[in-house]
Amino acid sequence: MIKKSCVILLAILFAIPCLAAELTLPSVFSDHMVLQREQPVPVWGKADPNAVVTVEFAGQKKTTTADRDGLWMVKLDPLKASSKARELNVSSSLKSKVKKRKFTDVLVGEVWLCSGQSNMQWAMQGTENAAEAMAAANYPEIRLYDTPRVPSESPMEKIDAQWKTCTPEAVKSFSGVAYYFGRKLHQDLDVPVGLLLSAWGGTLIEPWIPPCGYEGIESLSAIHQRVQKTLPSSPLYKQAMADYLTDISQWFFDAEKAVQADRYIAAPPEFPEGLILTGNQQTPTKLYNGMLYAHIPFAIRGAIWYQGESNRADGMLYVDKTQALLNGWHKLWGYDFPFYFVQIAPYRYGNEDPAVLARFWEAEAEIVKAIPKTGMAVVSDYTTLDDIHPPNKEIPGTRLALLAEANDYGMDVVCTGPVFKKMTPKGSVLKVTFDSAQGLTTRDGKTPDWFEVAGKDGLFKKAEAEIRGNTVIVQSAEVAKPVAVRFAWHKLAVPNLVNGAGLPAAAFRAGDLP
Repeated sequence: MIKKSCVILLAILFAIPCLAAELTLPSVFSDHMVLQREQPVPVWGKADPNAVVTVEFAGQKKTTTADRDGLWMVKLDPLKASSKARELNVSSSLKSKVKKRKFTDVLVGEVWLCSGQSNMQWAMQGTENAAEAMAAANYPEIRLYDTPRVPSESPMEKIDAQWKTCTPEAVKSFSGVAYYFGRKLHQDLDVPVGLLLSAWGGTLIEPWIPPCGYEGIESLSAIHQRVQKTLPSSPLYKQAMADYLTDISQWFFDAEKAVQADRYIAAPPEFPEGLILTGNQQTPTKLYNGMLYAHIPFAIRGAIWYQGESNRADGMLYVDKTQALLNGWHKLWGYDFPFYFVQIAPYRYGNEDPAVLARFWEAEAEIVKAIPKTGMAVVSDYTTLDDIHPPNKEIPGTRLALLAEANDYGMDVVCTGPVFKKMTPKGSVLKVTFDSAQGLTTRDGKTPDWFEVAGKDGLFKKAEAEIRGNTVIVQSAEVAKPVAVRFAWHKLAVPNLVNGAGLPAAAFRAGDLP
């Protein structure tokens, strides 16, 4: 028996070299990918420990040595945009053994992460005018990457996905919002565009937030503690495991004595609750683990986001959760990239209090004020009150692109609708002033709707509104001296106020609010 065991052990030992790490890169590196222009481009993966790894692309040659775990990374110098199909070559060398990987049809341009829940995931085939739009989707310089929807208890290094060239067939199951966003950027900038989609319908924001994102945000401390307890490197986890191992060791000792004394053995201690990240895709960090971790730090220009329907009851807490999301993403990517999102659309939401959605809109607007490099696209004018998934995805995609064009690409475009600036009481009227209000008008030619005013009693009454320049004068016969105003403060509000670019105003409230 001992001789047989030795033979098996020797076989295993001799087999170890055969199991040495292959030269691998994350799945986000594949044929047809787009590399981000004008900033350092990380290229990373695994190789044999201590192997010399060389990366070659566009005349650059970068070399590094894999660490003892086989991990390696190099950074290409900033690249110029190019629609020329080139090869990215990676090789590793160890003791005269050379391994190679080659990626073909690689372009350089603009890469954006596209994330959120169902309105971001929503496929082109289910959108308005789908057949016509898909038939025209022949864009060889737009590349699509769709991350499989998989939650994970721990960070996943491998994802079953690859970049695809944008064709009518490829775009069929791809995000409509992301496609229209990328199409506009490609057409207006005349550079290749890569769209890295990672979205899952119905999901909360919490599972997309990395563990480090929750740090230092007091309102999210309970989630932070819960997440920290599942991380093997955290003090909370180590202490809980140390206590458990002490208990289980004592149980083994007592069990051995019980066996020797022919006594019953007590049940072993239960594994500590909360040390394993159980739960589905709604569990904090599980989608970061399963759908984002493997992509970081692939170079991107920024992120677009369409999510919030599942968090609409959060109110202002959603601002903190968005801050946590960006804290984590920015820390792990290593730079503060822009983040543009779609304000969720009006929708019936059953018998829910009409102000729940309005308060959430207020929180979304606050994100832009509170967090640098963020922007909000309003889509209240293109909505379906009985369908939480408005079929027109060209509008949100295009408006997200306008935000990027204005803020990141230096283009002279109007990127937002009228934004509340201040309120000035004047006797029986309120003067409401807006930013981004050049050409202030209504899209239907009627007087502005969905304005309400309130006096000191805090009771809001429907108001009449009149446009004067970049201001709106509001008043109500039922309120002699108004002290507060609110606009589109209802889940079914589809207001008509727009600026000269046709972009709608967002819901707001101001003044001496009850």
